[in-house]
Parts: sequence; structure tokens; C-alpha cells
Amino acid sequence: MTDSGAVRALRDRLGERLIAPGDGGFDAARRVWNADVERHPALIGRCADADEVSAVVRVARDEGRPLSVRAGGHDWAGRALRDGGMVVDLTGMRGVTVDPDGRVATVQGGALSSDLIAAAAPHGLVATTGVVSGVGLAGLTTGGGYGPLIGRFGLAADNLLSADVVLADGRTVVAGPEADADLWWALRGGGGNFGVVTSLRLRLHELPSILAGILLFPPDEGPAVLNGYAEIVATGPDELTVMTGFLPGPGGPMAFLCPFWCGDDQAAGERLIGRLRSLGRPVVDRIEPMPYAAALRMFDANIVEGTHCLLRSRWLASVSSHAAEALTSAAYGVTSPFSALVVNHFHGAAAKADPAGTAFAHRVPHHPIEIIATWTPGEPADRHRDWADSVAAALDPVALPGGYPNLLGPEDDARARDSFGGNLGRLLDLKRRYDPDAVFSAIPALL
Repeated sequence: MTDSGAVRALRDRLGERLIAPGDGGFDAARRVWNADVERHPALIGRCADADEVSAVVRVARDEGRPLSVRAGGHDWAGRALRDGGMVVDLTGMRGVTVDPDGRVATVQGGALSSDLIAAAAPHGLVATTGVVSGVGLAGLTTGGGYGPLIGRFGLAADNLLSADVVLADGRTVVAGPEADADLWWALRGGGGNFGVVTSLRLRLHELPSILAGILLFPPDEGPAVLNGYAEIVATGPDELTVMTGFLPGPGGPMAFLCPFWCGDDQAAGERLIGRLRSLGRPVVDRIEPMPYAAALRMFDANIVEGTHCLLRSRWLASVSSHAAEALTSAAYGVTSPFSALVVNHFHGAAAKADPAGTAFAHRVPHHPIEIIATWTPGEPADRHRDWADSVAAALDPVALPGGYPNLLGPEDDARARDSFGGNLGRLLDLKRRYDPDAVFSAIPALL
């Protein structure tokens, strides 16, 4: 990048926190956990506050450079980095403050789910999160935010009270119900298309503990587990959210059930989990009351720094016998001992919200499917990619249009647009208002 006056001013302001190729630490700063992402940005600006974010955004515009935002950096597709671009790096902005009386947390734009849960736990409070503790809250929330508490407390986006946002022209605004309500609407499901979220205010909930854990079954019990899961969750209460599918095991893939009971009546939760347990002969049975932070760590071991990962996803209205057979067949045909198939559950409070009330529009019960191909460095990618693509194709006959944007890849713009249904027109209008030059690019690309 040319060392223009704007870049020199940014260097004076950020010092060693403005990192360029050839600088010590550049290679580490441009890496994300997924080794399949190999990007070479021109400059990385590690920001400490909203004013510095604004300065990096302005320089990117002045230089005509692509701009990306690294918050949690968990996105499998590596949208935090763009070749030849400038990176607004928020990884140093992870502060969290909790108002226990008002049940509100204020978190900086780079905060992770684990940061918020740790800060809220001493007060017996939790926030809606995903299922992995290292996920960034800004990306999770603006994309929607499925998670273990979705049935009782809704999406992460449904719990966004307001946000501070740096816009494409460098201005900072507050988006909330009483200020810039249109932007607040767009941020709740519209992703990173509208600006850099430097601070979020999130609703907290009282939940001293959760009944959760994992059941692992032999793979030949997969169809019975999946079919039984579909029957139980179809009529289950809002307080019960269950994940299922196939996880890596010592001898190959194993069917699993991961229940989260967040109700006040633990006995009722235990009865429902007993029904799940009876779907097969579990070889691992580890379910107990635990702090929400412990439940949030259960899948952390599946995210291994330096491995290669490719993800495909589909939305299903229900886990039909066709879907159960397709997933079981895929488990037997898996190309890597590290790959997984995960069925999530969208229901309850999240499904009762007004589809027009937020940018996230698909407000009917459904099941997001994650087809996760994972392999070690040095292996050819083709056979793992082919496996993931074949599983997605097998599910296509029973899949819904669209998909969860936080799980989609760069080639999935059309599917991501479909996910917004009747809200797409309003989103496009707001994109033209807030970012007419398409400085910010997310999934889907709205301009």
C-alpha cells in the first residue's frame, strides 16, 4: 500500500498496532483458526476504541481499499480478511460491563461469548449465545444468533437493545428503538452490511444453572435417534433445545443428542431427557446440572486451531425420514475422522417473534443443518469438499429456500438473500441509505 498522508497519519495514531506485510507479527495477525483461509490484507489496524475504528474506515475509503472487520474471527469462511484490503481489527476491544439490576450488559465489538458469560455469571445471569464459547458476540448477534437458549429467550438478535456503529463515512451513531431505529432493525439479522459495531447492549436473563450434556450412541442407532429426536422436539416445551447428528468418535462417527434444559422445573427436564436417552443404547451418558459457561464449552474441542474446515448448510422444516437416512448414510461415508453433521433446532420464543420486527425473517420452527468437513494440513481438499457437497445435495429435495447467513459461504449470496423473504426489499433500501458505495461486504452482498 502506498504510504500516503492518510496512512502516515494512521501510523502516527496506532503506532505498532498498525500492522503491514513484513512487520513482526503480521502473519499471526492475518491468521484465523481455519487454516483453509489464506488471505493477505494490505494493512491491519488493531483498534482500541470507536475513534480509531472511524480513522481506519476513513483511510480505507480514501485509499479505495476493500475493508473487512475482524471481531471474534470465528467465521469459517474468513470474511474477517480480504486480499489487498484493510482490516478493522477489534480483537483488543473485549471489555464487558454488567448492570445486574437492569439485567443489561454492555460489550465491546471484539468481545467473545465467553467474555460476556464470565462477567454475567457472578450475578446469576446469562446471555443468549451460540454453542461455542469463542464466537464473537457482534457477528453472532447481527447475523441472528441461534443457540441453546433460543426456545426460552429467542435469538441473540432478539436481545440486542442498542448498538454503537461506525458507518461507512466514519461517523459513529447509536442504533436503538429510540435512535436510528431503522439501523437497529437492520442490525438484528442483516449481518455486517451496515457498519462496524463497536459496542452492543444486550439483555441478560436469570439462569443460575442449566441441565445439559451429551448422549453418544453407536452409529447404527442413528436413524432411530434422529427419528425419535424429530418426534420429541416437535411437541417439546420452549425450555428444551436439542442438538443431534453425528460427531467424531474413537472408532468413527457416533450419533449424538445434546439437550439443553433451561426451565425452572428440573424434574420436568429430567423426564424429557429420559425420553431422549431411551431412543437407543447410549455408550456415553453425561448429563447434569451445570453453569451455563460449562455448557457453552462442550463443543469447544471441535474447533481446533490450524485444521482445515469447509462448511455446507441447509434449512429443513423437519427432520424427515429422508433427512435421517441421508445424514446416516453421510456419516458412514465420512472422509475424515474429524468431520461432523449437526442438526440444530429453531423454535419457541425465536419462532414466535414478528417476522417483520427484525431483519431476521424466517420465524417458523425449522432445523439448520451443519455439514462440517474438517481435515488436517497437507491433505488434498477435494474429497472432503466432495463429501460435504454430496451431503448437501442429498438434503436438497427436503430443504427450504435460503439458509442461515452466519453459516453460508461466499458463493451463497443467492441463498442468503432468499433467507430474508419479505424483508429483503427493506434491507436493500437501508443498504443504499447507510452504505451506498458498498464499503462493507457481508453475506449476502446487498449491493
